[in-house]
Amino acid sequence: MNTRDWPIRAKLTALVVGPVTGLLALWIFATTLTFGPALDLLAARTLLYDLGRPGESVVAELQRERRLSVVQLAGDTALPALAEQRTRTDQAVAELRRRVDGEKLRDAADDLLDTRLDQLVSALDALPAGRGFIDSRKVDRAGAVGLYSGMIGSAFQAFSGMATLPDAELNREALALTALGRSRELLGQADALLAGAVTAGRYAEGEHEQLVRTIENQRFLAENAVADLPPAERAAYQRLTEGEGFVRLRALQDTLVRARDLPAGLDVRAWETSYAAVSQGLRDYELRGADTLAERSVPMAVRILVRLAAAGVLGLLAIVVCVLVALRVGRSLDRRLTSVRTAALEMAEHRLPDVVARLRRGEEVDVAREAPELDHGGDEIGQVGRAFNEVRRTAVQAAVDEVTLRRGLNEVFLNIARRSQGLVHRQLALLDRLERRTEDPDELAGLFQVDHLATRLRRHAEDLVILAGAAPGRGWRNPVAAVDVVRGAISEVESYDRVDVGEVQPAGVLGRAVGDVIHLLAELIENATVFSPPGTRVDVSGRSVPGGYTIEITDRGLGMSPPALAEANRKLSRAPEFDPTDSARLGHFVVARLAARHGVRVELRPASPGGTTAAVLVPSDLVTDEPALGPGATDGVAGPDDRRMAKVTRLATVPRTRATRPGRERPESAVLPLPAGRTSSVETPADGDGLPRRVRRRGPVARPRPVAVDNPAHRTPEEARRAMSALQAGTARGRRDGARRAAEPSPPEPPAAPDQPTATERDA
Repeated sequence: MNTRDWPIRAKLTALVVGPVTGLLALWIFATTLTFGPALDLLAARTLLYDLGRPGESVVAELQRERRLSVVQLAGDTALPALAEQRTRTDQAVAELRRRVDGEKLRDAADDLLDTRLDQLVSALDALPAGRGFIDSRKVDRAGAVGLYSGMIGSAFQAFSGMATLPDAELNREALALTALGRSRELLGQADALLAGAVTAGRYAEGEHEQLVRTIENQRFLAENAVADLPPAERAAYQRLTEGEGFVRLRALQDTLVRARDLPAGLDVRAWETSYAAVSQGLRDYELRGADTLAERSVPMAVRILVRLAAAGVLGLLAIVVCVLVALRVGRSLDRRLTSVRTAALEMAEHRLPDVVARLRRGEEVDVAREAPELDHGGDEIGQVGRAFNEVRRTAVQAAVDEVTLRRGLNEVFLNIARRSQGLVHRQLALLDRLERRTEDPDELAGLFQVDHLATRLRRHAEDLVILAGAAPGRGWRNPVAAVDVVRGAISEVESYDRVDVGEVQPAGVLGRAVGDVIHLLAELIENATVFSPPGTRVDVSGRSVPGGYTIEITDRGLGMSPPALAEANRKLSRAPEFDPTDSARLGHFVVARLAARHGVRVELRPASPGGTTAAVLVPSDLVTDEPALGPGATDGVAGPDDRRMAKVTRLATVPRTRATRPGRERPESAVLPLPAGRTSSVETPADGDGLPRRVRRRGPVARPRPVAVDNPAHRTPEEARRAMSALQAGTARGRRDGARRAAEPSPPEPPAAPDQPTATERDA
């Protein structure tokens, strides 16, 4: 049985119950052993009056009937006295049967006495049959003596079964009285044998030898029985045997023993008188002795019961005291151990987390107040309590130090991030001025490449700001179209040329959430491009759903296992504390922080046939109608907010096409072939939408361009970016010229060509 995981209360209860149960069982056993003998002593009186007296009467009547039966067998005629004696015997036997069948005697008798009572009843059942044999003279005198002696012997066996008293002295005296009764029975047998011989005038064959044995046995039993009597009882028996009847009867017995034949001068009358006196004297002596035993047994039983009661009460009181002490000590131990456990659990589950949470919120924490001294006593439990007090104080102080250190690290992160942001902003501003002044397409392409790197640096600096628990500085006053938000996020990704923008349903995002949503989408798109093969595409689409607007980013990578998906979704569903040991999932931490800030839900799920889909649900309170082109340009000129959005996302504001692939398509008219030998940058007239087209041409003043000998035959991403950068610069100036001419009346123009995504630029 494993008791290691038992509660303290159960263990203490087991420690108490075991010894107390053993002590209680021992008390019950000792009480039973003492109570049994006391009941036996009290039952001695019951046995005497319900078995001793009725049994002795049956024995006396059987002895008289035996003598008359032998006399009748010795003579020739039936004796009327025998019939009368049989009636008296039957009455005595009936009374004995009534007592034996009663519950009182049976309850007081033990197993041995029960058996001997049954044997006595069985022997008495043979009495009618024996009488029939005697009346029909089918038995001789010796047979008749044996018949009655057997029934009387069964009675004395029952009397011996009564002599099982717990007191040795009383038991020895009871056995002595029973032996005296047996000697008196032998005396009766001798009287019956002599009566038959006197009636017949001679001994039958073997009767003299039987008579001699009976007399010798009678004397032997009487002598041994008297030796076991107490001195007072022995002296009383000695006085009884010194009487005239005992002396004369002994003399007659000596005469009968010496003579082989029946003495001619035997005084039969003297024998009968002496026998009657001696038999009655012995009977009275036995009854007095039995009464004395019964009377002595009652006070002795009472004394035993008194001692038993005293011992029982004291034992029970000791058990109660043990139980009370055990309960008191057990409750004290349980209460103190429970208090230590409660204090430990409260510190581990409530107080210490609350202290850490308050420290992270910037609140001041008093270590002495949060970890007060608890007194658990001076014993081992108290020592454990004091040790726990030290551990608790150390834990709280460690939490304070850790949070203080983390707060300092956050401040360092934030300081570094703010400095980096400032530098990146200045760099982006400088690049913007250089881009506006540069006419050389190659230099402009290089500047836009540096601009793209700076924009990515800005996003990483914002990651530090988010790690520090602050909010990035980017923000918009007016709503921004969802497609522009998606394109802005794509422009902040290194492998933007692998991202395809699918169907993006019209919608707008409130300005206060635009920067964070762009950053969130950029992190997810970056993960999609990093964790998928280089030759695969990443699809981005958006649609309105009940409760908000969903943007889905799907890659074609190996995907994630179900446990990894579940763990990632668990982290994305809440804003966890930054764990420096989990730097491999830094993007998930940033996404979770940004999503929690605006109530955005992000969920990763398997894509079909392979890969992973990141679903971003922007809540309805951040979604509005898609803003019109050029909001705020009421006079035909784009407002500062529009220019700011264009710079940040590097996306045009007219018109928005949602089925193109950024960085993948470029119209043939975007860059025209140039004559060999010279290069120049010339703006051609507008192509129907007021936007000029930049065309490269050869000229004498063109600066020679170095030719890379190792360029591959196909167009590289760098070449595509340079071409797109040149197109961007011309497109931006064309839009400004078109906006100025829009105020003048003009004939209808054909539809404008779709905008093309460009490299990312800083926040204005």
